[in-house]
Amino acid sequence: MDSASNWAAGAAAALQDALAPLVAAGRVPGGVITAGTAGGPRTTLACGTVAPECGPVAPDEHTRYDLASLTKVVATWPLVGRAVREGLLDLDAPIRDILPDLPAPGARLTVRQILTHTSGLFDHTYFDRYLGIPTPLAQLICAEPLISEPGRQHHYIDRGFILLGLLLPALYGRPLDRLAGDLWRELGMTETAYGPLARSPKVAPTEARLAGAPHIWGTAHDPSAALMGSVAGHAGAFSTTADLAVFAEHTLASRWLAESMRPAAYIEPGRHRGLAWIIADTGPHSGPVAYHHGFTGTSMHLDPRTGRYLVLLTNAVYHGRDSSLLVPIRALAITALTSPA
Repeated sequence: MDSASNWAAGAAAALQDALAPLVAAGRVPGGVITAGTAGGPRTTLACGTVAPECGPVAPDEHTRYDLASLTKVVATWPLVGRAVREGLLDLDAPIRDILPDLPAPGARLTVRQILTHTSGLFDHTYFDRYLGIPTPLAQLICAEPLISEPGRQHHYIDRGFILLGLLLPALYGRPLDRLAGDLWRELGMTETAYGPLARSPKVAPTEARLAGAPHIWGTAHDPSAALMGSVAGHAGAFSTTADLAVFAEHTLASRWLAESMRPAAYIEPGRHRGLAWIIADTGPHSGPVAYHHGFTGTSMHLDPRTGRYLVLLTNAVYHGRDSSLLVPIRALAITALTSPA
């Protein structure tokens, strides 16, 4: 076994070992880990079951999970990169150039500020407050007061990527799910799609929002994406570790990732926001890595220096919301990504 194979097998096993106790304790139904190197070997390991609704069926690399905010980097971010590459979008031009009816103060924001989460947009989504109002959603978002001066402070929010998910169809004249679907098919990602999806053991359910109610299954867990028909710039996509491995391999060699990994906004010591991705400084003997998480229990980690990637898909919200549940395994992913073979 060569060093790349050794690393992939070891990294996947380390994350599986970290996930297994959560599954055994009944805190997570199950999950899938894929570790690999661009153009090289990959290893996939799994734990647990898809969900109680699916009986004893174990998840695998073809089980579809709700990506939640991984949608930002798997759908919206590459589509923005394509628009920039095609000369259709200027990252530093105000978004009113594409959506001219937007009101102040949001109309002056730039795509770069949105991608770096420095837009200053209102940091709670709360779309139920807009129910029954005939004003277009993009206008409602932009009319809200800003919480900080654009470009100055990092606030992780969904509203900016929701705006991008409305801007891209205006730019291309086609719906977001169709734009993303075409991109995914071009990359060979045949199992990735926006919801709603038919309920089956190949689709992992997420949370039961109300006690005694059925679990969300095949539709977006994110409440704002659900109000938007499961198609939004910040959430709503479903995928598998097999497809996300394909996405990672294409992304690792891209100029768009290299540009996006330039630190743009300070988060905390050793962490900055690039364009969409979080950039982690892993020390003097290894380069920076890029990663992003999804609230449902999903993560992707990329190391362009070595070509390595790690994908973790779970439905960790199935039994309830505990934002600390996957913190150790996500930290382990960064360590594993940069460890020797």
